[in-house]
Amino acid sequence: MNPDSENERFSRRWLLGTAAVGAAAMPFLTGGTSQALARSTGGKPTPATRLPGLPKGFWKTFTSRYVDVDGLRLHAVTGGDGPPVLFIGGWPQTWYAWRNVLPAFTRDFSVVAIDSRGVGLSAKPASGYDSGTLANDSVKLMRALGHKRFALVTHDVGAWTGYALASDHPTAVDRFVAMETITPGLTEPGALLIPGQLNNLLWHFPFNRVDGINEQLVRGREDLYFRYQFASKGTTPTSMPPVAVQVYVDALKSSPQALRSSFEFYRAIDEIIAQNTERKKTKLKMPVLAVAGERAVGTGVETEMRAVATHVSSVIIPGAGHFLMDENPDQVIAALKPFLAPYRG
Repeated sequence: MNPDSENERFSRRWLLGTAAVGAAAMPFLTGGTSQALARSTGGKPTPATRLPGLPKGFWKTFTSRYVDVDGLRLHAVTGGDGPPVLFIGGWPQTWYAWRNVLPAFTRDFSVVAIDSRGVGLSAKPASGYDSGTLANDSVKLMRALGHKRFALVTHDVGAWTGYALASDHPTAVDRFVAMETITPGLTEPGALLIPGQLNNLLWHFPFNRVDGINEQLVRGREDLYFRYQFASKGTTPTSMPPVAVQVYVDALKSSPQALRSSFEFYRAIDEIIAQNTERKKTKLKMPVLAVAGERAVGTGVETEMRAVATHVSSVIIPGAGHFLMDENPDQVIAALKPFLAPYRG
């Protein structure tokens, strides 16, 4: 059987309810809010400045900083000048996933890429991983940076937060991009015995939700577990940049709290379903762009967004897998630019 046609059928089947919860960069242009060296709010270089594989001159344009949100230290990378755009990434990645996308927008926008609570350089508390709490974190972080209204670009579990943010704080969000996501509570739960190809894409949902035993099984085997995620969900088993995979795995191995927090997003699914059951009673009014990889979620994101928003457009990137920003940054940029252009003014 042709795997591409099989994936497409799986994507359609997911959206019908059989499986739910479960760049070349443009030249850097230094914006008015950037600094010569990435620094935290405390004035010391953050660990982000030592990451390998960043585009040349990245830290001449961007700043890595910590932002205090109700006593919670969150990490953000900022740069550029213009209307603000917030970027929220997914599992099991960090802000680093946007590294080849952000530079294309610094001429026209103030870009902010964050590590949500529990991710990367941000604090890793024991609770607060439901999408409503994460949305509140994000709004408060943007306000701390002086941004009351912004465009929102999200991927994977970051889009769970994005949907909550757009729904709970509609006056703060000018437009919303959801990439490669199936959001808990927006489709019906599917059968346990789903097709094998789809199971390969989704099996981490139930595994990550389990309390305790998953951490015991993965601790000390982070390389095995997380490298498999990138190999099995990418365009091909070797299409993810090795340097990026190493950065993500290192972040997840950095502490026991990092591993635990990575699972907490999934352990919050019951709470997210309850929240989204209420949210979807009122459709989003702002423009929404659904972006997906042809070999991953496919038509799924658009179908989901059309059920909860009134103004939806869609882009499916041909031949692409799940990790769009790492594998297909140019196509992501091409999808985002026309959608963000009216917001630029």
